[in-house]
Amino acid sequence: MKLAEQIVSQLIEAGVSRIYGVVGDSLNPIVDAVRASGGSAKGGIDWIHVRHEEAAAFAAAADAEVTGELAVCAGSCGPGNTHLINGLYDANRSHNPVLAIASHIPSAQIGSGYFQETHPERIFEDCSVYNEMAVAPAQTLRIINSGIKHAIALNGVSVVTIPGDIADADAVDQVPALGDLRRGVLTPDAATIQEIADRINKAEKVAIFAGAGVKGAHDEVIELADLAAAPVGHSLRGKEFIQYDNPFDVGMTGLLGYGAAAEGLKDADLMLLLGTDFPYDQFLPDTDTIQIDTAAEVMGRRTNVGLQVEGDVRATIAAVLPLIKRKKNRKFLKGLLKKHNTVMSKVVGAYTTKPSKFQKIHPEYAASILNDVAADDAIFTADTGMCNVWTSRYIEPNGKRRLIGSFLHGSMANALPHALGAQFSQPNRQVISVSGDGGLSMLMGELLTAKMYNLPLTVVVFNNSTLGMVKLEQLVQGFEDYGVDVPLVNYADIATAAGFQAQRVEKPKDLEKAYRKALAHNGPSLVEIITDPNALSMPPEVEANQIVGFATSMSKIALNRGAGEAVAMAKSNLRNARAWRQFS
Repeated sequence: MKLAEQIVSQLIEAGVSRIYGVVGDSLNPIVDAVRASGGSAKGGIDWIHVRHEEAAAFAAAADAEVTGELAVCAGSCGPGNTHLINGLYDANRSHNPVLAIASHIPSAQIGSGYFQETHPERIFEDCSVYNEMAVAPAQTLRIINSGIKHAIALNGVSVVTIPGDIADADAVDQVPALGDLRRGVLTPDAATIQEIADRINKAEKVAIFAGAGVKGAHDEVIELADLAAAPVGHSLRGKEFIQYDNPFDVGMTGLLGYGAAAEGLKDADLMLLLGTDFPYDQFLPDTDTIQIDTAAEVMGRRTNVGLQVEGDVRATIAAVLPLIKRKKNRKFLKGLLKKHNTVMSKVVGAYTTKPSKFQKIHPEYAASILNDVAADDAIFTADTGMCNVWTSRYIEPNGKRRLIGSFLHGSMANALPHALGAQFSQPNRQVISVSGDGGLSMLMGELLTAKMYNLPLTVVVFNNSTLGMVKLEQLVQGFEDYGVDVPLVNYADIATAAGFQAQRVEKPKDLEKAYRKALAHNGPSLVEIITDPNALSMPPEVEANQIVGFATSMSKIALNRGAGEAVAMAKSNLRNARAWRQFS
């Protein structure tokens, strides 16, 4: 037996059934041990051959996100494992338990400038919770064991660097047992619970802002909102865990936000930050704040927090609820709910009806129809950029659906490889990659991976032949859009050549039929939607400098490229602009 076989046995003991990666010389001992394990059908491990190691890391991140269990990716020495880094940043920032195996050049050659030499133990330090290099066989098994435990316990990335000659060494006598890990629930002491309740009872206008840390605490947070007459806003990562079955929902704040959440937070005299490290401090008000999170190190780094409580959100809120007095004055809550309803019906819903009047497909309409036809337990993956906007606003959570994206790392091209990992881990669920043409083109080779394994995932491509989010950023900053447009590409033809069932949709009336055909297909499918390239998203709060910047950009476009292009952009967003003006 070789050491590589013992490493694979450790992974099997940890419940791993897949490794995502690209084979390579220094990785061969481990790949061969995976082969010898017989595959998952025989209690072993499957090697999932992707086309790019970056996709391997993204796939592992989504696998871990959906299952909540350890996922593994691997890369060969030098360029092989350095390709992992972007996906590992995403996994680590999203708190997904991932173990990355970075194989290395022969140990005797380290430090000599050898072929493909890099220093993985340095490179991966910033995107991991554990990062160690193997220097001897017995120590290798110990760091594999420790890496597994760190990834699971800290919900992050562990990187273990293994020189190929060490992985190919003879087995050792002692293999550290993984053991049966039992996780506890962190609950504050009674005095802190009482102080939280006292502050809520004293405040006249309470608002709740929920992040991904409210997962599993939906009912407790809704009950608290009812007692405290508190509108509930949420971050993008918190949306799927708190928005459904929530009569107190006022939408999402942030750069991609919608609804009345931004205003609700601003006008409250007590804000509850629940399970969130929301990064955009410009959207957080300077008001009395209580923050509850299991990660004490993030407390107060976005806004001043008067009471910082380390604790599990569900357990903490459950302990607080019996001490809360139901507020009689519900004017603040009712006012925000009314405004939220207006925004959702007149602004967010502006382009989701009457498609026959559209000359081009508006992405809002395409996203809303996708929401209607997708399964109740569908898993959506969204590319960074405008696809984040459309999925966050129009894909409705229900407690069973999942929405996965690079929401903290903000990488392009994540949707398709995320969809691979989600589909491999959940073969019987509907998986839909909502991809932008920019993101899809960046890692388009993974279409071949989906076809190779005949995965039943559906790729929906919003093709506007431009980098839409970057274009919007340029316009609101007062720049003329530049370097963002590309020639129109027929992705349906490319997908067809790759073996997909593929369709191209250019008229709104054809969307629903195309979606249903794709989702019913037993294999990989792709729906390419030619959307209006001038369609822009309306932010939750429009600042004066953004208005000035946009007006300046339109003037530059009219002067440099003709008034026709500026008029076309205005017409594409006229309904949104009118609705927003009426609401304001």
